[in-house]
Amino acid sequence: MTDPKQVLRYPDIIGEAGLDDWRFFLGRLHARFRTGSFVKGLELVTRVTEAAEAANHHPDVVLTYPQVDVDLTSHDVGGVTSRDLDLARRISAIAAELGVEAAPREVSTLELALDVPDADEVKPFWRTVLGYVDHGDWPEVIDKGGRNSTLWFQDAPGATGEVQQRFHLDIVVPREVAEERVQAALDAGGTLVSTDAVPAYWILADAHGNKVCVCTADGRQPPEDGS
Repeated sequence: MTDPKQVLRYPDIIGEAGLDDWRFFLGRLHARFRTGSFVKGLELVTRVTEAAEAANHHPDVVLTYPQVDVDLTSHDVGGVTSRDLDLARRISAIAAELGVEAAPREVSTLELALDVPDADEVKPFWRTVLGYVDHGDWPEVIDKGGRNSTLWFQDAPGATGEVQQRFHLDIVVPREVAEERVQAALDAGGTLVSTDAVPAYWILADAHGNKVCVCTADGRQPPEDGS
């Protein structure tokens, strides 16, 4: 009998029967179900909730029009276990009962990667400024609420300074927490680059010069022509 807390490896997960609706990457099982309407989506989510409660094992579910996205992982052990496989099969069966089609080719996860010569040197800054948490021993920080993209630190010994940076992150927060977030990020090793656009945004940088903006809704108006 498989240990329900044993983290399964990639070939074992892919080889499981009854998982045609699902794809595995980044430590999770992912599925998308084309519900076609918000009402049908809510019906699917309700049935999935009942199954999750019965199994005492709960997926991450996003209901939108016209689809439902489901992710499965065992948070207590940091990976996919037999509990996830069992619930995945049950969710697929529920979708089939409701006449809902799976779209496994459409699933994806966006993970941002930042080239750095030393992840340990800058990770506290990024964890703090984004309001994220460490992901175990992995060189990355994650949104504990599961809403925003993971930030991965790619080992790149020569990547320092502004020449290498071809993107920056905007983290948008409520106005009442902006200064607190900025100060916490500075305390975590960051530097203040510019306050010229405050309160719309503060520009900060980590110890390697990689920039990030802490943004609010204040002072950020759409163009007058609406474009």
